[in-house]
Amino acid sequence: MAHADRLPVARLIGGIPPTALVLLGIVSVQVGAAIAKQLFAVAGSAGTVTLRLVVAALVLVLIWRPSLRMDRRTLAVVVSYGAVLAAMNLCFYAALDRIPLGAAVTIEFLGPLAVAVAGSRRWLDGVWVLLAGAGVVLLTRVEGGLLWTGVLFALAAGACWAAYILVTAKLGSQTTDGKGLALAMVVGSVIALPFGISSAGTAILDPVVLAAGLAVALMSSVIPYSLELEALRRMPPRVFGILMSLEPAVAAVAGLVLLGEHLRPAQWVAVCCVVIASVGATRSAKPEV
Repeated sequence: MAHADRLPVARLIGGIPPTALVLLGIVSVQVGAAIAKQLFAVAGSAGTVTLRLVVAALVLVLIWRPSLRMDRRTLAVVVSYGAVLAAMNLCFYAALDRIPLGAAVTIEFLGPLAVAVAGSRRWLDGVWVLLAGAGVVLLTRVEGGLLWTGVLFALAAGACWAAYILVTAKLGSQTTDGKGLALAMVVGSVIALPFGISSAGTAILDPVVLAAGLAVALMSSVIPYSLELEALRRMPPRVFGILMSLEPAVAAVAGLVLLGEHLRPAQWVAVCCVVIASVGATRSAKPEV
């Protein structure tokens, strides 16, 4: 009965293999980030985040028409997801305002890597951690360097990303379709709103800014979060993590193609170190039981 009641968009997403869902989400979110960075001059990083989350919340609520009737456990998961979402995006966009897209995502990716190796006592996982750490050090120490404030914001975003992975799995098991995601996005937008208003002021209401914000919301929130949530319902988190390991490389390419952000050869090596470390750590992780 529940299967027959699924909305057309849910049936469409449900017909796509989970691997393809994750890959589409990765490309979408990085293209969205590149578009968002071009809004910073007008709306600021916090204003862009707020615009993205508010528009995404409106779109998701219209699509899924979620009900507020839920038990306390589900409500706690929804609120937690929304809070983590707001914090992760505020920190990431603050980093993006200070350092290149590829560098920001590479540093941020230490969060998912930490999830992959958490609790492990195997020496091989220690090797992956060292490789990732060496990559980040190389990334920040290359001539020209990176602003340390941008690095710190990226690290904070990485910590939030680790929490996001864990909470997303819980949200997928506690809710159906995208209803929980829609409510969580509302929570996240409410949390981000004060930061956005103080950053952007009335500029956030400019029609051109609103149009760009709609594109960012679709590319960076509505599409990827919906795809990831559905993918995590149909694949183990370990497999999801392996696919997500491509994120730093995709971000670096998006920054190069869409923003003209050229990383030095040593920085590309650093990105590859983190990607290899993430793939290795996720592949060697113990399967879920």
